[in-house]
Amino acid sequence: MADLYLGVEIGGTKQQIAVCDESGKIVRMESERVVLINGASDICAWIEKTIDKLLNEFYDVKAIGVGFGGPLESATGRVITSLHVPGWENFELKTWLEKKYPLPVTVVNDTVAGGYAELKLGSGRNSDKFFYTNIGTGIGGSLFVSGKTWDGTGYGGAYFGNTYTVDWTSDEKNAVERIEALCSGVQIEKRLRKDGYVPQDSMLMQLCGGDRKKIDCRILKKAAEEGDTFALEELDRIGHTFGMGVANLVTILSVDTVAIGGGVANLGDLILEPIRKYAEKYVFISGKDRFKVVQCELMDNNVPVGAALYARDGFDTI
Repeated sequence: MADLYLGVEIGGTKQQIAVCDESGKIVRMESERVVLINGASDICAWIEKTIDKLLNEFYDVKAIGVGFGGPLESATGRVITSLHVPGWENFELKTWLEKKYPLPVTVVNDTVAGGYAELKLGSGRNSDKFFYTNIGTGIGGSLFVSGKTWDGTGYGGAYFGNTYTVDWTSDEKNAVERIEALCSGVQIEKRLRKDGYVPQDSMLMQLCGGDRKKIDCRILKKAAEEGDTFALEELDRIGHTFGMGVANLVTILSVDTVAIGGGVANLGDLILEPIRKYAEKYVFISGKDRFKVVQCELMDNNVPVGAALYARDGFDTI
């Protein structure tokens, strides 16, 4: 059998491990929404159990790659923290895996891994200056120039979601907030479930059976597809904020392609069109009509596949 690589995704909501061949094709995928009683230790236990099982079946695994959902020190694979799961602070993730398994280990930020998969196999294949971001539990970012990963000062990806913008949810004058705190899937759903936020006559209230706690992004999508005014306006507000951020990064970095993944990207053109509209509105003249905003192609598989590709290729940075 040809050489195989393990790609591990450590997220805030979902954990995945893929066995991939040399081309990045998935041979086996294991996914789990791990119940987090103790936080990071629960995820580590699942990773160890799952890798043990896979290595007992697949003998030709040559290396392990990990896409971790949070900031980390690239050179050592040391996690700085997770913004979503407790217990990861200063965790020596690379060292932990290398002590357990006699294989080379590469650890990168999860959005960097997702972007690398898109660069090699998906929406960034023909891009010279490629930016990938996701709208999921959080919002990350990764930049690739001439096929190489931009690693900044050595602490992971281009953290797009942690840049600031106008906070349109606040009554406070001149309030600002992180893009992630306004546009991530978790924050969208939290806002929609807030008492009084969704009008009683909105279709969202019908679709959730009057129970606001049941409103999620899938219900938002369905209401928007049916032409619900509030749902469309909410998506426009999200697109406005996100699109302004895209315009800023295109203006600064002159990227030619911005690909968007994550669960909210499953809304398709309902969210992509407002993002495109506002990105084109706010971008500086140097970027006008010189970039595109697209949906990623590998969708929920891009992080484990990208991690496996880094295990294959090594972490080649600018």
